[in-house]
Amino acid sequence: MILCDIGNSKVDFYSDEKIWSLSLKEFEKYSAKERVYYINVNYLFDEKLKKDENFVDISEYFEFDTIYQGIGIDRVAACYTVKDGIVVDAGSAITVDVMNNSVHLGGYILPGINAYEKCYSSISPILNHKINPNFLVDALPQKTSDAVAYGAIKSILLMLKDTSRDKNLYFTGGDGQFFSKFFKKSIYDRALIFRGMKKVLYEKGIRC
Repeated sequence: MILCDIGNSKVDFYSDEKIWSLSLKEFEKYSAKERVYYINVNYLFDEKLKKDENFVDISEYFEFDTIYQGIGIDRVAACYTVKDGIVVDAGSAITVDVMNNSVHLGGYILPGINAYEKCYSSISPILNHKINPNFLVDALPQKTSDAVAYGAIKSILLMLKDTSRDKNLYFTGGDGQFFSKFFKKSIYDRALIFRGMKKVLYEKGIRC
């Protein structure tokens, strides 16, 4: 059995505690040879998935207590195993969700690091810099490349600190490990979304 999380920038797979990824172009050619339980936020693959009997959409399996309208199924899955805390999925966008006693209180969305880079470069070629993760966030920058990184990273960190207060933070996503190091009460779990998928399948009597 394989689990699959189809996003807007890549497709992640999970099986036997192992995670691997395909690009969107690679996934276009992918043909499942066994049962794949998936969640999908990329509408471009809707037709492909409907035509392949080995792909099973489990988005309707989740019973998630929230009044948030239009929450992505990837965010639901990431929150599904967290009773209390802040869930941060730091990918192409950074989603932040607050859980309290297994109830979703709400959340918000920030641009991811790559999105910040594109934003800066669209303002001026002078600001076209890769964001350096090794700069010091506690010291005012003295050159443009660090100023760009400071503006992006610091704004994200301050939002997270204001939201988290004394709660645990659960990080996942491509940049999750990077952001987790700034917080004492943080846990990085690359497989967080897949753990949510496994939990809901177990509730439905399907063993992974």
